[in-house]
Amino acid sequence: MIPRAIYRAIAVPDAEPPYDRISLKVFYPAKYGDSEEERNTGVVPADESEAPFPVVILLPGINLGPEAYTWLARKLACEGIVSVTYTLVAEEMPGYISQTPGLALAALTSEQYGKHPSATAIGPILEDLHRLNEEGPLANTLDMDSVILAGHSAGGTVALLNAEPEWFPGVCGALAYGAHTGAATALGYPEDSMFTLPNQLPLLIMGGTRDGCIANSSARYGEANGSPTARVERTFDEALDSNRGDCYLAIIEGANHFSFAHPLDDSTGRPFIDMTTTQPDEELRGMLASLVKHFILAVARNHPESRDQLNALLLGENPLIRRGARR
Repeated sequence: MIPRAIYRAIAVPDAEPPYDRISLKVFYPAKYGDSEEERNTGVVPADESEAPFPVVILLPGINLGPEAYTWLARKLACEGIVSVTYTLVAEEMPGYISQTPGLALAALTSEQYGKHPSATAIGPILEDLHRLNEEGPLANTLDMDSVILAGHSAGGTVALLNAEPEWFPGVCGALAYGAHTGAATALGYPEDSMFTLPNQLPLLIMGGTRDGCIANSSARYGEANGSPTARVERTFDEALDSNRGDCYLAIIEGANHFSFAHPLDDSTGRPFIDMTTTQPDEELRGMLASLVKHFILAVARNHPESRDQLNALLLGENPLIRRGARR
């Protein structure tokens, strides 16, 4: 299998122009066929040997472009997994225009939380994936009952809070890195509050011991001196109400907030408040890719080998895992 990608453009319902469009880049397992159409258009057929493919929607952090997640999308394509990266620019807070995973802040107030989705991009992306599964180079190759929400930073929070199959049929699990479900005091919540998580699907919650963005954002939640991992761990320990054995925690030794993004564009966003990593970056990304791959294959493909590998990585002895847990 070789990684290839195609582009899509979709509308965001009810969004005001010019913030009503999402650009998608869909990575997929391909196989060169040497046809004239292939040579003329550059669109390479899917490698259908392992179709239908599970699908991952990669929800980005604030002001992180899709190129930051290409490294992971390419790796997943080589494992028979389709990945969607995207660009959505919006003014979700007055006067602040940013690249965003797509978040409806009004849905996070105490009066509205849990009643309807807080994600604005997931629904339109799923609709377009259904269209893509009907015609074009990926026709009849997508397993739309095996969709994983995968997010980084704010995108990870959106993924966790919206892992609700009643809202998004076909979603079968979610994973997040550098994210937690702390409820901001600006939304009217008391200090140190946590959003509870939907409780139907398998989850993988990951964080790094050198996450300066989480540590230095603690005032948003009413805490003066923040920890890089405490809220990530509390999301697993307190916000999650599950003991099914299919939810996992991975605290990665030496990883910072942007270990999930490569290459990192430090001209925007808040990389300047992050900490430096204390482990080789390639080793950290290798661990992240392994955790993500095995979780997806265990959940979406029901691969016992991947489930065993995931348990071994998180519950065995591993110098890159500060804390691994399952519940």
